[in-house]
Amino acid sequence: SWSQACSIPFPQHSQQLKRAARLAPAPCRWNSGLPMNIGVLFVPQQEAWVVERMGKFHRILEPGLNFLIPLLDRIRYVQSLKEIVINVPEQSAVTLDNVTLQIDGVLYLRVMDPYKASYGVEDPEYAVTQLAQTTMRSELGKLSLDRVFRERESLNASIVDAINQASDCWGIRCLRYEIKDIHVPPRVKESMQMQVEAERRKRATVLESEGTRESAINVAEGQKQAQILASEAEKAEQINKAAGREANAMLVKARAKAEAIQLLAAALAQQHGNAAASLSVAEQYVNAFSKIAKDSNTVLLPANTGDVTNMVAQALGIYTTLTKPQAVKTQHEMPPAHEDSHSPATEVLKAEQGSSS
Repeated sequence: SWSQACSIPFPQHSQQLKRAARLAPAPCRWNSGLPMNIGVLFVPQQEAWVVERMGKFHRILEPGLNFLIPLLDRIRYVQSLKEIVINVPEQSAVTLDNVTLQIDGVLYLRVMDPYKASYGVEDPEYAVTQLAQTTMRSELGKLSLDRVFRERESLNASIVDAINQASDCWGIRCLRYEIKDIHVPPRVKESMQMQVEAERRKRATVLESEGTRESAINVAEGQKQAQILASEAEKAEQINKAAGREANAMLVKARAKAEAIQLLAAALAQQHGNAAASLSVAEQYVNAFSKIAKDSNTVLLPANTGDVTNMVAQALGIYTTLTKPQAVKTQHEMPPAHEDSHSPATEVLKAEQGSSS
């Protein structure tokens, strides 16, 4: 009564009002009001009217024109068949790693069986809301804080499955459940922010080190390729040089030597050629003897080093031995002629024998 309400102190009275508001069932949002039975009724689309005859369930009126018996039939429940959106109040839940969260959500329902929704539960909206809250707390207790943010989709699906298993006998089906807001304690939020910053610094450091490594690898690869190309170029240059200039030089030297040998052979074949050859050998011997002991302290000398005549005679003897087969061949090829005892060759041989003696 009013007198009893006024007699209660104001703080205690406000606490009782809050407790009553918290425990009071939520108002039914899908009832459009109970119409009166006037015999002829028009049921709107997407609504189901539950009719009782003399206090007992009789039938469910379909959308459109329907006829009832006044006084005997009574419209007891009006159920909406549309999808219903219910705000789940904010609640506190503890995660697996003992972090307290404040979380709320949105619930999407639809009445599938008007009979079960009317007679299966007293207040379907309140029952489903409480079931969603308890299921949310139990599912959050299975996850850590990091997994709560990563697995919101799986969390929503788990809550929907749990609600559907319990609300099947109520004729209600939960279509979706979405988490709206998750409020984290300030200290935990600061720790999460520090963790995010540390993770980003770590990723930046790793990316920078990887960039430095890739740069060093690229520089090394470039130097390697440059050295390979330089060596190949030097090799090709040497090959070209050997195949070109040096080969030509060797050919020129060989041709010059061949021409010199031909000229020397022609000079030796002329008159007094042997005398000129002996003179050249004597000069070379004297020059070689004058250079002894200039390049090294160790010198090997023959026993008759001072006998120049003997050395020249030996050299001419070797030369005569080598040229004798060629002379014999030439004599066979040439026609026979009278020998002249006073020929120049005979005189040269006599002079050689006299000098050797």
